[in-house]
Amino acid sequence: MRSVTYSMAVSLDGYVVGPDGGFDWTAPSEDVFRLSVDEIRGVGVHLLGRRLYETMLYWETADQNPALDFSTLDFAALWKALPKVVFSTTLSAVQGNARLASGSLAEEIERLRAEPGEGDIAIGGATLAAEAAASDLIDEYRARVHPVLVGGGIPFFPQHERRVDLELAETRTFNSKVVYLRYRVAR
Repeated sequence: MRSVTYSMAVSLDGYVVGPDGGFDWTAPSEDVFRLSVDEIRGVGVHLLGRRLYETMLYWETADQNPALDFSTLDFAALWKALPKVVFSTTLSAVQGNARLASGSLAEEIERLRAEPGEGDIAIGGATLAAEAAASDLIDEYRARVHPVLVGGGIPFFPQHERRVDLELAETRTFNSKVVYLRYRVAR
């Protein structure tokens, strides 16, 4: 069965965006960016909320910029080809290799897990991940912890007053002082 993963950059105090909505502190170094490219290679479908979908639209045409380096072009090509499911109550259409979700998050994940296919089912966006976590649908949490305290904002981890036991699967420290933590949900 395909795993459901949630991977994002996070501040040391646990936020994916700061109180002002900013996330400029998440700009990855080359080695952290290569990790993102490697993660995307292992994804079969990506589930996104509206805000992250709109942020990631940049990558639909990034390959047209001749100034980009190889790893950036590599990510753009992988992202553009990756099937995406967008959860939104305000969008009526999406672009690229994306479709609007036709069911609830739990229904979409159940359907995707039942379909033949390779690669993880990745969830992007803290709000969507919180919904998946509340329904116990996340199999792995992957955090790229940046050495910054932002003091508030949107939390990486859902606040559902529910205990979730985790098993450490991997850790890496990068030259930029970002620490990558990958945990599996203990079932």
